[in-house]
Amino acid sequence: MTLLRKDEIVTALQRLGELAQAQGQTIELMAVGGAVMVLAYNARLSTHDVDVFIVAPKEAQVVRELARQVAQERDWPEDWLNDGAKGFLIGLSEGETIFTSPGIVVRRPALAQLLAMKLSAWRDDVDIADARRLLQEMAGDQATIWSQVKPYLVPGQELKASYAFLDLWETSDDIH
Repeated sequence: MTLLRKDEIVTALQRLGELAQAQGQTIELMAVGGAVMVLAYNARLSTHDVDVFIVAPKEAQVVRELARQVAQERDWPEDWLNDGAKGFLIGLSEGETIFTSPGIVVRRPALAQLLAMKLSAWRDDVDIADARRLLQEMAGDQATIWSQVKPYLVPGQELKASYAFLDLWETSDDIH
């Protein structure tokens, strides 16, 4: 299993941008999951892949082809860049730009949406640590933050996410 460090992700995204620019295009991606935690928050050293939402659906095939080329050049798995997490994106909020280079712009969703995704997934210690880090970035009391997160919860995962949020809030002394 490949683990991608921040410097490797940055180099790969730069290469993806170069390839797009050579075709006269600029790729717009919305990064989610571990890649955001690595790139934007230095919350961990690596991630297994770069989960993204391709902002312009008509570019999806081009992005996939270019990502395959980068994978071949780096001897990485073809799915190093993938849109597998799109099922956890309910709506699309606009967050900060976390990476830009000629031919590519990568943003992240709003903090509330990132937290909602982690709470909806809530699979392991990595999700818990990521959620804790995101919650530290948010301002407000418990009710205020929950009201920001709630609209982005994955349907059918609301109860799990609610319990996860309460547990996180109660066990994180550095949050409140």
